[in-house]
Amino acid sequence: MNIAQVDYDGLIPNNVALGQDVRVKRALEKWHPGYLDWWNDMGPEGFQESLVYLRTAISVDPKGWAKFDYVRMPEYRWGVLIAPQMEGRKVNFGMHKGEDAWQEVPGEYRAMLRRLVVIQGDTEPASVEQQRFLGKTAPSLYDMRNLFQVNVEEGRHLWAMVYLLQKYFGTDGREEAEALLQRRSGDPDTPRMLGAFNEKTPDWLSFFMFTFFTDRDGKMQLEALAQSGFDPLSRTCRFMLTEEAHHMFVGETGVTRVIQRTCEAMKGAGISDPYEIDKVRKLGVIDLPTIQKKANLHFSLTLDLFGNEISTNAANAFHAGLKGRYREDRLKDDHQLESGTYPVLRLVDGKVKNEDTPALSALNMRLRDDYVADCNNGVGRWNKVIEQIGIPFQMKLPHVAFHRHIGEFSRTNADVDGNILSPAEWTKRRTDFLPSAADKDFIESLMQPQFEPAKFAGWIAPPKVGIDNKPGDFEYVKIA
Repeated sequence: MNIAQVDYDGLIPNNVALGQDVRVKRALEKWHPGYLDWWNDMGPEGFQESLVYLRTAISVDPKGWAKFDYVRMPEYRWGVLIAPQMEGRKVNFGMHKGEDAWQEVPGEYRAMLRRLVVIQGDTEPASVEQQRFLGKTAPSLYDMRNLFQVNVEEGRHLWAMVYLLQKYFGTDGREEAEALLQRRSGDPDTPRMLGAFNEKTPDWLSFFMFTFFTDRDGKMQLEALAQSGFDPLSRTCRFMLTEEAHHMFVGETGVTRVIQRTCEAMKGAGISDPYEIDKVRKLGVIDLPTIQKKANLHFSLTLDLFGNEISTNAANAFHAGLKGRYREDRLKDDHQLESGTYPVLRLVDGKVKNEDTPALSALNMRLRDDYVADCNNGVGRWNKVIEQIGIPFQMKLPHVAFHRHIGEFSRTNADVDGNILSPAEWTKRRTDFLPSAADKDFIESLMQPQFEPAKFAGWIAPPKVGIDNKPGDFEYVKIA
């Protein structure tokens, strides 16, 4: 079978020749009903019978891999898609650098590799669970459709990780695949594995911030796993990255449109001071300082996903050739890091300082630095919108020490500029930096649904172009 094409004849669309792999095919077919039960229980609430104009992969050729059509979400053709195999691919980092990439799991790395797959897999259904009620308050059919596209693709990313577990990890893999359907975001007894994926997503600004910040972490992690010496994982992640790009597009353009609408409303009302918050809110838009607070929250929660700045686990995964750095194949060094250092931000004598640390131990810090630089590019694009409309305000990322629960700064309090605060100062000033209960109530008060084609809620601007070049009045979701 041509790896670029997808076989849609069976229950599970795939380009991995499942028809010739009876054991794995049966395992996935057995897992499939439980997945559908999970989707119907925890997927988008209230819209399972609606026809949604969704994109489905029909090829893994990046030049033309998607088909758009109306489909009910439970009937979406989830499946197993991986990027084409690269002939002669080698492990390109760690102690096995230069060896042939592995087509089977190396026995000595089985547990470490399984954990990497399970952690990645656990994030995918978690975000669907976090976002399951948002359809009811969608600001437009365009936005509702984008939400559902993100949701079904996160579901497919779960399938991708489950395929790896079922094919390469035997009984342990089957048990882990079942457990991925048992955990629930925010559940006190069976929560998802990573903290940010147990937070609520109560409003659409939160959704846009999540897809901008947290899906960008997903991009960084997938880029690092795409470097893996275990070739099936690398190929799986390479294809997932093509879909992850859309999720970040939804986030970045969503926040841009919120900012644009606020600035245009301020200009129209003759309000030049962005800190006249009550006046701005009376216009039915979200004031810029509150948008900044939401960015502070989601950025800081996402930083925790990178783990400890100095990490033996990350060093071991790199040394073993299982997880590389961001775009490892483009870096110019020895790709083994046995010598050399990398600067790590630490709290030393009450002050934030850079300390040179062995590069192998500082891999999480390096990946996080790459992430912060990528985020800053997006924030710069938000600021261009504000500047073009003529409002004197700039969005910015808070300091990496701000509001942290994991790593070097988890036991201290810092403001958005990285100044260390006493517990009393933090308590007093917390709502200067993070959304207050009143801020949350105000945002949620704006979350009134707009389900008419071509109409948009008053707090968000329309997009510049439609999906699949559709006209502005296109009915992206036919609500049942």
